[in-house]
Amino acid sequence: MDHNSKQFCPGIHVMIYLLVAIAVYVFVWFSSPFFGNYNETNSSPSNFPGIGVKDELELALREASMPNRTVIIAVINKAYVERSVNEEATMLDLFLESFWVGENTRSLLEHLLLVAVDQTAYERCQFRRLHCYRLVTEGVDFAGEKVYMSQDFINMMWRRTLFLLEILKRGYNFIFTDIDVMWLRNPFLRLSPLKEADLEISVDTFNDDPRPENKYINTGFYYIRSNSKTISLFHTWYSQKNNSTGKKEQDVLQDLIRGGLLQKLDLKVKFLETRYFSGFCQDSKDITAVTTMHANCCRNSKAKFRDLTTALRDWKQFKAAVFQHPEIIDRIGLDFKWTAHTECLNSWQ
Repeated sequence: MDHNSKQFCPGIHVMIYLLVAIAVYVFVWFSSPFFGNYNETNSSPSNFPGIGVKDELELALREASMPNRTVIIAVINKAYVERSVNEEATMLDLFLESFWVGENTRSLLEHLLLVAVDQTAYERCQFRRLHCYRLVTEGVDFAGEKVYMSQDFINMMWRRTLFLLEILKRGYNFIFTDIDVMWLRNPFLRLSPLKEADLEISVDTFNDDPRPENKYINTGFYYIRSNSKTISLFHTWYSQKNNSTGKKEQDVLQDLIRGGLLQKLDLKVKFLETRYFSGFCQDSKDITAVTTMHANCCRNSKAKFRDLTTALRDWKQFKAAVFQHPEIIDRIGLDFKWTAHTECLNSWQ
């Protein structure tokens, strides 16, 4: 009897060991933040670096982000993604095409996050297999065209500002770009290196006056770094929403700048030259350096679309000429002139 007991002891010991190992494994698995029933209140980025709360916006930002937590943000609605009866393309088509025909811009699409304010725009974004996020605003319809300075237009601009504040609070830097901005060259090559500025913003017309209160900003294109100063800027900016009847959010920011807010927050701001960050208000005269072309100083989407189509054609013709005669690029650049933006000029009549 004693002999048989000694013979089977090793087997019993192995079984006991396996049972203990399974019990420990199950305990660790159910305690893990990767298990579905884990309490999300303990999974904030501060407690678990690199994990964070997995809401849809955070996931969308992570998928689009560069390694330094920088994304490119653009807002779209139905009016920008659906073709009209008389047009062969959409504003979104033109925007994306500019990345294709631009210089060193194709790879930037990997970091573009399209924020759709209606379901149609969101579905079109998904169909193109881009990074997409659906921004829902209860009780508001942002689907149709919002004519410049209409109340719907102003409301959409303020909703955009609040959303961008949320992105800053999550620790992401971003370029915000309107859809009516053509990306002809990589703008990151023209922005300040080594975090020299907190905000780099486009202007309608550029002047050499160093005083920020004398710059005419345009919030259709800017680069902003996430820090306590820029978050305070956006908080202050958005807090003026209900005290700015008849003004769009850009006008309010302009007033805050003229009131000395940049100095109060010790914000380092760079105003982008129209030689590089151009627009219909003030064309760049240097086609060899221009980086973006914005359909500003234009009242409606139809006029913007037609004049941007022409501007993109001008760019393609310049590129074709340089391809054929690269040895005379300087002369080609000197001879180049943008086609007049007649549709946008007439849109104000």
